Amino acid sequence: MSISLNQIDRRRFLRGTGTALALPMLGSLLQASPLELRDAPRENPRRFASFYFADGVPMPLPSDPAYQDWAWFPHGTGREFTFTKCMETLEPLRDQITVLSGFSHVAARNVHGHNNADQFLTAAATGTGDMEYVNSISIDQVFANLVGEQTRLASLVMSTDGGTGTARGAHTLSFDRQGRPIPAEHRPKQIFDKLFVTSDADSVKRLALSRSSLDDMLSDARSLRSMLSSEDRKQLDEYMESVRQAETKVEKAKHWLNAPMPKIDADHLNLELTVDAPREYLQIMFELIYLAFRTDTTRVATYQIRRENGVGKSDHLARAVGFNLAHQLTHETKNPDGWKNLGIYCRFLNEEFGRLVTRLKETPEPAGTGSMLDNTLLFFGSASSNFHLSRNYPLILAGGKSMGFQHGQYVNMAGANFQGGPWMGDREPWQDKAAREDVPLSNLFVTMLQRLGVGGEKFADSTGSVADI
Repeated sequence: MSISLNQIDRRRFLRGTGTALALPMLGSLLQASPLELRDAPRENPRRFASFYFADGVPMPLPSDPAYQDWAWFPHGTGREFTFTKCMETLEPLRDQITVLSGFSHVAARNVHGHNNADQFLTAAATGTGDMEYVNSISIDQVFANLVGEQTRLASLVMSTDGGTGTARGAHTLSFDRQGRPIPAEHRPKQIFDKLFVTSDADSVKRLALSRSSLDDMLSDARSLRSMLSSEDRKQLDEYMESVRQAETKVEKAKHWLNAPMPKIDADHLNLELTVDAPREYLQIMFELIYLAFRTDTTRVATYQIRRENGVGKSDHLARAVGFNLAHQLTHETKNPDGWKNLGIYCRFLNEEFGRLVTRLKETPEPAGTGSMLDNTLLFFGSASSNFHLSRNYPLILAGGKSMGFQHGQYVNMAGANFQGGPWMGDREPWQDKAAREDVPLSNLFVTMLQRLGVGGEKFADSTGSVADI
């Protein structure tokens, strides 16, 4: 039997060097005989990625001439629905996606839409500027806690603006067990290096020093605890949890230090792109997620495409389709062609998301069955629908057919009762009483986590799960 180092399964490679750690497959195993390959078990991985866009979508009223062409939500329901011009780029993927309406987070429904990216994946009551800010773990990190030990990176956290942002102005979708924001990376070169560039020769020494420092901190914290008040002990316990998380990361890094890095041909990638070339920038960010999944470097990714309120570089993405600032488009829907202009921008986002879905669909699962899309669940949406309205979130699920998702449908829980129309400069839609009560988005999260293998019957404020998806 011949051996190709580029094709060695990571589990077999690491066991061969004496490391008893369950790690994922890179691709094919050793070049075994056809009989061996036929009898070898083939377990499909499960992956999850979430994408967030800000400021809502076109929601003209049915009486508006723009309704037929530029409404974001499809016309119809169930499997009998029609995409508008805003969504028609997804038509070739119709049987791979589910569009959902009538879902939102309970704690956010009467909050200004610009405050809500923080809780998109957490469902926490992050509130308004007059309330204490408290967040909780995001669903991507719940899943990462299950599968993160099986890959080099537990999760990949990305945004167009980078970092963490501010309370209720997050630049990241991901929050840890303590509800703390996980910084997002926005520079393609740094993301690529994190995924595919081997650590330098000093890595072992740095890890040893980190290990020693963590031991010292834990020892000091334990001796200090008996001297503190109950409130101070709570704060110290949160600090120790952070140290333990760092400790886990150091130990994991040691295990992976000598594992072979995936071989990637990067000649076609322009890693110096910025949002000044908006379409190309968005494409390479999606491509990096694809490559991270393709090489099994991680199975969990989040990407905040834009932050709320027109703040930051991400607002420049509208320049990809000839407009200046994306946020401004939501304020101009009362103008001639206002809905159309916002629809053109949303069509651009849908098109680029669809490009990633197509890429995964066309790629056979490297070490399993079906396509990569069959084994990858993608969640795409926003925490606003109409102007600053934190209800009836525009949502798309894609992929995950091997996990039991049934696509090719529009799950319309809102029915005909939705709030829409342009903002005319007086009361904003979020200040008005809801025409109906949405389904808790956490119900959908319960279903997603169950299909991803996490299990459980409850997430945040859920009241059940969602059938028939």
